[in-house]
Amino acid sequence: MAIQIKAPAFPESVADGEVATWHKAEGDSVMRDELLVEIETDKVVMEVVAPEDGTLTKIAVAEGETIESEALLAILEPGAVSTKAAPVSQSSESESTTSTEVSAGPAARQMIEEHKLDTAAISGSGKGGRITKEDVVAHVSGQSKHKSEQAPVASTDVSLSEGPSSERVEKRVPMTRMRARIAERLLDASQQTAMLTTFNEVNMAPLMKLRSQYKDQFEKTHNGTRLGFMGFFVKACCEALKRFPEVNASIDGNDVVYHGYQDIGVAVSTNDGLVVPVLRDADFMSIADVEAAIRDLGLKARDKKLTIDEMTGGTFTVSNGGVFGSLLSTPILNPPQTGILGMHTIQDRPVAINGEVVIQPMMYLALSYDHRLIDGKTAVQFLVTVKGFIEDPARILLQL
Repeated sequence: MAIQIKAPAFPESVADGEVATWHKAEGDSVMRDELLVEIETDKVVMEVVAPEDGTLTKIAVAEGETIESEALLAILEPGAVSTKAAPVSQSSESESTTSTEVSAGPAARQMIEEHKLDTAAISGSGKGGRITKEDVVAHVSGQSKHKSEQAPVASTDVSLSEGPSSERVEKRVPMTRMRARIAERLLDASQQTAMLTTFNEVNMAPLMKLRSQYKDQFEKTHNGTRLGFMGFFVKACCEALKRFPEVNASIDGNDVVYHGYQDIGVAVSTNDGLVVPVLRDADFMSIADVEAAIRDLGLKARDKKLTIDEMTGGTFTVSNGGVFGSLLSTPILNPPQTGILGMHTIQDRPVAINGEVVIQPMMYLALSYDHRLIDGKTAVQFLVTVKGFIEDPARILLQL
């Protein structure tokens, strides 16, 4: 009996999704738990796998189409997957047609037919050499460039002032749903909040000395978890948020919601855009727990394995632009949160300590906050408190 393959059930916060990539074509044999299609929502990319061994007899929605929760995606005819090679057709025309249907996705096939391309000349980057839409676009662009390079010069008397004769190539692609959603939220944050940023700098020497002293022992004790700086900053923010609850609050209409817990979002950069997975109850986590959780969430983000639950909520966010070399920035709020801490690169600078100028590893810190709820005094005091915890890490453990 045929099996209907449906889209996952979307949570209430996700209205619909888009079919991003089919990894199988109609007529393909599939094995249980083999990836069939990726569904992209405005928050995560969901994978749909085969429930049983069988043959994919029908694809109901093409790449790029918008679908709703639990929409029909395909029909699977269950049965044992044959491992025997298919008989070779004596007709070269038949071989070419079959190869095109099996080795290219729906969007790629459409482009191949439009441009009348030979699939044998296109290198597939998908699984098992499968041709994707991006492969076809790259092939067409390469042909265009090759033609412009090989085109003969019509006349040697052409004036140089007429400019280059080579083709100026442009590429127009639609935004992904995730990128579009990120853009929408950033625009909302800038237009619907009274966002300000306050700055300070922190001397990283004490924390760097502590890390250098214990990093090897820490890694051995905690099963390979490395001792970084993010664990200390997350814990410092948790302690500071307890002292300044407004920074941990959110605005809901005309109400202020004070959260009696610290769920810290950690901004992670991926190829598809910035995502913010959340550390639940970070105030109850040890530094080792924080470091391990950030590592796991970072790997999930890279592999597009984050779930919607792991990305929703959050009462405060920490963003580390310093890993990319940023010296100073103004991080943008992640509504409905009212505060976000920006970390930056560590740079040796001359500073005055006890009346003497010395070179110290310094980091600029930036706190962006919603001035509708948080006054400048509170924001500055919060940032100074974080600075104090980092410059004297023992205070974090002693909760002083």
